Amino acid sequence: MPDNKNPNSPKLKRKSKPKLKKEDVTVVDTDSARKAVMATAVGNGMEWFDFGIYSYLAATIGQVFFPEVSGPMQLVFSFATFAVAFIARPVGGIFFGMLGDRLGRKKVLAITLIMMALATLSIGLIPSYASIGTTATVLLLIARLVQGFSAGGEYSGAMTFIAESTPDKKRGFMSSGLEVGTLVGYIAGAGLVTLLTYILGEETMLEWGWRIPFFISAPIGLIGFYLRNNLEESPAFEAMQEKKSEEDDNESVRHILQFHWRAILMGMFVVFFYIVVNYIVLSYMPSHLTAVLGYGETEGLLLIVIVMVIMIPIVLLMGYFSDRIGAKKVIQGGLIGLIILSIPAFNLIGSGNTLLVFFGLMILGIFSASFQGTMPALLPSLFFTNVRNGALAITFNISASLFGGTTPLLVSWLISKTANQMIPAYYAIFASIVGFIVVTLFLKDTSGKALRGSPPAVEEKAEIKEILEEPEEALWWHEEKKEIEERIEDRAEDGK
Repeated sequence: MPDNKNPNSPKLKRKSKPKLKKEDVTVVDTDSARKAVMATAVGNGMEWFDFGIYSYLAATIGQVFFPEVSGPMQLVFSFATFAVAFIARPVGGIFFGMLGDRLGRKKVLAITLIMMALATLSIGLIPSYASIGTTATVLLLIARLVQGFSAGGEYSGAMTFIAESTPDKKRGFMSSGLEVGTLVGYIAGAGLVTLLTYILGEETMLEWGWRIPFFISAPIGLIGFYLRNNLEESPAFEAMQEKKSEEDDNESVRHILQFHWRAILMGMFVVFFYIVVNYIVLSYMPSHLTAVLGYGETEGLLLIVIVMVIMIPIVLLMGYFSDRIGAKKVIQGGLIGLIILSIPAFNLIGSGNTLLVFFGLMILGIFSASFQGTMPALLPSLFFTNVRNGALAITFNISASLFGGTTPLLVSWLISKTANQMIPAYYAIFASIVGFIVVTLFLKDTSGKALRGSPPAVEEKAEIKEILEEPEEALWWHEEKKEIEERIEDRAEDGK
């Protein structure tokens, strides 16, 4: 047992005030930060193009691979296959997340992109159910599992990389570029499906045209791999590696769950409402318009594409506001908006009037954008640098698997059972109420501050002097870090 009266005692040392030197402050090169954001967002867009085209072809895929069922249940089967990918996401998230904390962020991002591209290409090569029967369904499930395994490491890794590569005071705005990449990927996927459906017609799309978007994934995957492979490692990770001791290499999944469970639990609740709303708007709505409301595939997809294009500047604006007033306030505003306006929005969507349908979708899109513009910066800030990639991957992918992949399946199944077209609105309201309670009572807003476990990151050297005057404010996470270290030490002592 250590002697607490000894001035050299580790516990007494940790009670001293945090010290910050000039050389500890990271000065982020603006051009490098923009390059990191651009390359990561482009790669993320390509990855979600691959993942998203399945959503936009769900009705067609249902006919190709599940011809023995019909009507709304065919869509349920198709979305069940969509949900299968989320079984593999936690596994992929843990694997790639822990790898990212050991080997670096950028290497993992390059690997996940190639895996996704190959899995997506393979879906386009699978013969139909009419040709090889249930074997086609099995092959589709395998391809979706590989996609899920890849996606498990992609998004959490991309969030971590961008958050660690940007200055603290611009983290919200610059990180929102990641979601712009996601939207561009979805737009490219939806736009391509819409264009092909218009040119080829629904009959030809059903016969062979649906395969084309999957084939395109291979060349765009190579482009994304090149961009990511030529990135520099994130400054926060490099700074951590320079100071890392051999003892710091012992972080494991068990370690993360034991000593960072509070942040993980918080993150899972945050991801819950974020992912439910995101998947209702971006993944489920195209099929809702087509299979539930009877819109033609081209018309329904075109409306979604227009909404997503308009969402891009709104996402960036929300990221900008999060740097000015705090991400917490932006998120609370979006949650209140959904609680109040989800039912009116779905009434508009079900009106049958194309203009009113567009306005209903736009209402959902605006509030979804309030989350998309803030989450890429907020979620990585919940965790310390040495466990950030792994802890965020565990948090995001478990919650996404439980609530994201199941959202289209659950909503479509409930509609088929109840014939109530307002089910998506009720689910969005429920998720928003839970989210508002959690965010208001438990979330600490760290917008504009250093990431947990990292020294401040600034854009100009002139900012350093002001930071050094208040080291306790700059290293706001110091006391929290001490508490974790003391718990780790106490656990080690108990184990002796």
